[in-house]
Amino acid sequence: MRILHTADWHFGKSIEGRDRMPEQVAFVEELCTICTEEQVDLVLVAGDVFQSSNPSAAAEELFYYAVDKLANNGKRGVVIVAGNHDNPDRLCAVSPLAGRLGITLAGLPKDGLGPTSPVAGRVQRVNGGPAWLELAVPGVDHTAIIAALAYPSEGRLKEVLSQSLEDKELRQGYNDRLAGLFSQLNTKYRSDTVNLVVSHLYVRGGLESDSEQQIQIGGAYAVDPLVFPADAQYIALGHLHRPQYVGSTVAPCRYAGSPLAYSFSEIGYAKSVTLADIKPGKLAAIREVHVTSGKPLSRWRATGGLAQVREWVAAGRDKDAWIEVELEMNKALTLEEIHELRALHSGFVTIRPVFNSPEGESDKKPVRLNSLPLNELFIRFYKQQNGGLLPDDNLVELFLDISQSLIQEEQTAEPELAEEGQA
Repeated sequence: MRILHTADWHFGKSIEGRDRMPEQVAFVEELCTICTEEQVDLVLVAGDVFQSSNPSAAAEELFYYAVDKLANNGKRGVVIVAGNHDNPDRLCAVSPLAGRLGITLAGLPKDGLGPTSPVAGRVQRVNGGPAWLELAVPGVDHTAIIAALAYPSEGRLKEVLSQSLEDKELRQGYNDRLAGLFSQLNTKYRSDTVNLVVSHLYVRGGLESDSEQQIQIGGAYAVDPLVFPADAQYIALGHLHRPQYVGSTVAPCRYAGSPLAYSFSEIGYAKSVTLADIKPGKLAAIREVHVTSGKPLSRWRATGGLAQVREWVAAGRDKDAWIEVELEMNKALTLEEIHELRALHSGFVTIRPVFNSPEGESDKKPVRLNSLPLNELFIRFYKQQNGGLLPDDNLVELFLDISQSLIQEEQTAEPELAEEGQA
């Protein structure tokens, strides 16, 4: 059986307000092409289909289009578990229709995934129960038993996992509960089936990026690599956006990663999906297939200021990328310069001026703030709040005038309060 593992689509997610839907549509088409060319039998989607628990109509429409096309009119299996961004009930609302095409949607970690009615030439759930199913795929002479554990937070498990609020006890209680769940699911596996896990959770040791919404509180919602079923042949995970293997697990365990880079902390990540060829009782043969639908992310640091940015744009640098721009400046950007930058490149996401400190200022020894005059305190505060930019003299004078007026008002009010107290 050939399995494709993907995760963290985050349909509807933008980057600093910039629409990513065209890239997400292109990814769906690329994914479906890979499934066709690679003759994939089963697709595992390990959570975070949507960015929001209340996705837009466009995001939902793309999701329905994607799973319908992936299912190939019921000839290819599709199993999807909810991630922490997904609304479990909303994700599974179309299950009565999806099940007819061999599409399995698991919203909560204890969802029952029972058998479906057989239809000639189509994928069928031949057996199943809470958080597991046995899937028969046309043209494959063995079935797959899948432990399909949707995002297992304490709230979605609907269990109190520890009576203590201490991190250590919370972490141990959560780890023990998941180990128990996976131990129960391990009893469903057989020697004549392909035995799989698909889940959305955080395994200790995984490399994170800024675009992931943390599912652990103080490390409590992180599990040990040894919690997974002892007889699993491949463990397909979602949540971390960097494609990566997890070490020290009972079977090959992998985060597929997100298909698009969703934050500038993901600069340089090679995006991919994972293919696994597995036979009953045999080791899985795993390989990565890179996807290229998403625009790359880039960061520019222009030491030559606006003129250097103009040169880079004219030279065609990062023409089709989303870009975070930092410009070294001696003064603030004018509104006209900001408009010019926006017009230069449609991919500029953020434009951040970085102000140079006056020569030798970094070598000054620290001083006590209460020893400084009021105007110097204001200048220091202004620079700190504005990336090193100095206020002009008129602004400093205005601050001093307002400060002096407030001081005089307080001094006038104090004797009046004292007289009222004596009375």
